[in-house]
Amino acid sequence: MSPRVAVTSFVFAFLLACIVSPTHAAAAQDALIWRGDQATGRAIMDDLAKEYAKEKKGKITLQPFSTVSGLDAVAQGSADIGGSARGKYARRAEEANINFVPVALDAAVPITHPRNPVSSLTLKQIHDIYYGRITNWKDLGGEDKPINLYAIAAPLDGIEFSLRELVFHNGDQRVAAPRLYLNTTKLEEAVALDPAGLGLSTLASVHANKGIKMLSVEGIAASTATVANASYPLYITLYLASRLDSPKQAEIDRYLAFLDTPTAKDILRRHQLIPYADAGDAIALNNARVAFIDAHLGREASGSGVATLAASAPTPVSAPRASLEAKTRIAPTAESTQEARANLARAEEKKAAQMSAASAAKKEAAKKTSVAHASKESAPKKAAASTTEKTQVANATAAKPATKKANTVAKAEAPKKPATSAKPAASFGNVSGGAAGG
Repeated sequence: MSPRVAVTSFVFAFLLACIVSPTHAAAAQDALIWRGDQATGRAIMDDLAKEYAKEKKGKITLQPFSTVSGLDAVAQGSADIGGSARGKYARRAEEANINFVPVALDAAVPITHPRNPVSSLTLKQIHDIYYGRITNWKDLGGEDKPINLYAIAAPLDGIEFSLRELVFHNGDQRVAAPRLYLNTTKLEEAVALDPAGLGLSTLASVHANKGIKMLSVEGIAASTATVANASYPLYITLYLASRLDSPKQAEIDRYLAFLDTPTAKDILRRHQLIPYADAGDAIALNNARVAFIDAHLGREASGSGVATLAASAPTPVSAPRASLEAKTRIAPTAESTQEARANLARAEEKKAAQMSAASAAKKEAAKKTSVAHASKESAPKKAAASTTEKTQVANATAAKPATKKANTVAKAEAPKKPATSAKPAASFGNVSGGAAGG
């Protein structure tokens, strides 16, 4: 082979390799900066970033601190993606140009010291504690000690916001929490040292922390099972936030697609999270969950808490639709998204058939009811007509013997007259005939 042919072959092979695997070449160059709340950083992003690098898809630099710091960094362009334990806050101008993509479901859990004898709180107690109406553990079945309530100092913290949205229908509700910390990590450290302490964290953050005691709510302990079936009332959504006009949208889309892979989902589940694409039951039951909370707080359900679950889109009404909406946001052209779309079509076709059958059954039942009602109404008329007919027959029958007897008596008593004088008998007979026909 001549040198010229060899060089040409090499160039051709190189170009072919670039064409065949453009995705891998691009993915190897991906570099994203993530900033967000401490709970999400520890619970999700650390392991996900390691796996992303291991698969040679790209590098993600983590800057965990707080929800608002992450959202502000995204808005300003100093971070590409942000982690948030709440959805978009419409009143905050800094978030107007940020897209919130739901990634997983977690649970907001009240936490205390392991030696604290209290093991469960009601929704009303949580409401009153944050309002400052309950200030002593003895009112909760515990010791006679003041409740040292801890919260996050940063405004609009994700976990605190989500809880207050559910309990107060206002994520920015002011609460009576004098002990404030910069982030969830510092809050957890304080509660672990204080037998009278009470704070808020997430299932993903503290499920393996032996120095923290998670409190049940309405007697239900937070777990992946109780979040999945919506029996634990304080489940929340974790989001990935990015600018709508991000210059790294292609890289962000590739990372979102990675989050929908079995490997990434396994990482989420190891941290007691439910991948959003697999959380259809909890999503479909969200309205019922909000109504449950409202009922236990003694107020009428308003539905305003629905925004807590997925602020970036209307709440799906069924598991197939929830899966499709989640997959469409993450990987709109992927095979799994097409499968989800087909599943939704089948589900809606089945639902339509069931509704059609139910409608037909309803019409048939209405028809039978109408016929039965008409039959019931006509029965008295038929009975009356039958009675009248029987009466007429009886009258006619009774009249005939009487007529015959009267004629016989008349013939016996009356003097014999010419045949032309039989008019009274004929007239009497006419009267009887008239009675019979009356």
